[in-house]
Amino acid sequence: MKRSLRISAVTPLALVALVTGTGAGFAATTTPRAAPVATHAFDAAPAAAAAAAPTRTFQGALPAPTGPYAAGEDVIHLTDENRPDPWVPSSGPRQLTVTMIYPAVPGTGTPAPYMTPAEAAGIIEHRHLPPSTGITPQTLSGVTTHAFDGARPKRGTYPLVVLSPAYENPRMTLTSLATELASHGYVVALVGHTYEDFGETLANGQTPSCAICNDPATIDSIPASRALDVSFVIDRLTRGNTAWRLAHLIDKHRIGMAGHSIGGASAAAAMIADPRVRAGVNMDGTFKPAPAPGQVDRPFLMLGEADSDDDNWRQSWAALGGYKKWLTVVGADHFSFTDLEVLQKQAGFPSPPLSPERGVVITREYVTAFFDQTLKGIHRPLLDGPSRDNPEVLFHR
Repeated sequence: MKRSLRISAVTPLALVALVTGTGAGFAATTTPRAAPVATHAFDAAPAAAAAAAPTRTFQGALPAPTGPYAAGEDVIHLTDENRPDPWVPSSGPRQLTVTMIYPAVPGTGTPAPYMTPAEAAGIIEHRHLPPSTGITPQTLSGVTTHAFDGARPKRGTYPLVVLSPAYENPRMTLTSLATELASHGYVVALVGHTYEDFGETLANGQTPSCAICNDPATIDSIPASRALDVSFVIDRLTRGNTAWRLAHLIDKHRIGMAGHSIGGASAAAAMIADPRVRAGVNMDGTFKPAPAPGQVDRPFLMLGEADSDDDNWRQSWAALGGYKKWLTVVGADHFSFTDLEVLQKQAGFPSPPLSPERGVVITREYVTAFFDQTLKGIHRPLLDGPSRDNPEVLFHR
C-alpha cells in the first residue's frame, strides 16, 4: 500500500471535497486545523455545484468518551528558542500549539471548541467555500468534542500520551482518541506541528497556513523533525518551570506516543531519538525510514487497514524489539483511525465498509488497551488474540 502517496496527494482532494460538498464540522478543542477527510468519493464535488445548492446546516459531534473521568482541556503555546523553525526559518524559533486533555471531574468546565474561529475562517478562505455550504467559522469550531475548558482536574498522577496527526492534518483529527484516553486516566498532549497543516493559531494570535503541503519532497524529513517537536514538548511538560499549569498531573516516568499516518512514523522516530518515550503506536503510517534492528526496543503497536501488510511494515515489524503487536482492521480505510470518517458521515458523505463509529470504537479500545498494558502494567486480554466482539480486527505474526 502506498500510504505516503495517499497522504501527500489524495488527502488534500478529500478535504476540498468534504468542505465544498456539504460542510464538515471539525470539532475539537482549540486551534486550527484543516483536515483531510477520507480518501473516497470526494473528488467530484465542485464548488460551483455547491454554490448553486440551497444553504445547508451542519452540526457535528464526536463520540462521547467511555471512561469514568471527564475530559478537561487546556491549550498551551510553546516556543523553542534553541531551534529555528525547520520549514520557515525566517519566522524565527519553532512555535507549537498543544492541546492538553486530562482526567477531570464530571460536570465542571465549559464545552471546548474544536478549533478557533480564526482557524475555521482560514479554512473557509483557503478553500473558497461558498455560503451555500452552510460552513461558517461557528459551525467549524462548534463541533461537540466532549472536552471541557477549565474543568477541575481529577487528583492523581497519570501517564502522558503524545498524539501526532497525519501530514496536512490538524491535531484536532485525533480528538476522539484523546478524550477517550483522558477518560481512562491519561494526560494527552495533542501536538500541532506548525506549517505542516492548514493553520495553527499561535501565541501571538496569528494562524499561519501550511508551508510544505505542496512540497512532497519534504515528507521523508517530517518524522525526524516531529521527533524534535515531541522531545521539546516533553521537556516543557516535565522539567523545571513547566509550561502547563497542571503539569503536576503527569507521571514523567510513564510516557507513550501514538500517531496517525506520518504521525505514526513520527512515533517510531521519537522512540529512537528519546528514551523517555516508553511505548509507541503507528496507526496506518509508512515508517520513514523503517527502523533498523535494535533502534526500537520498547513496546510498539502497529494498527492499520487490511492492506497494510506491505514491505515497509514487514521490514519494520522484523526490526522491532520487545513487546509488539500488529493488527489490521477489515473494512477500514486510511482515516478510519481518526475523527474524520465520523464527521464526514455526519456531513452526508459515503462511508467505507467499516462504519465510522466502529472505526472509532476499535481505535479507542486497542490503543487504550495497549497503553494500559505497557504504561500502567495492567494486563488487557483484548491484546492476547482475536475477539468475538471485534471480528474486524486481525492479528498478524
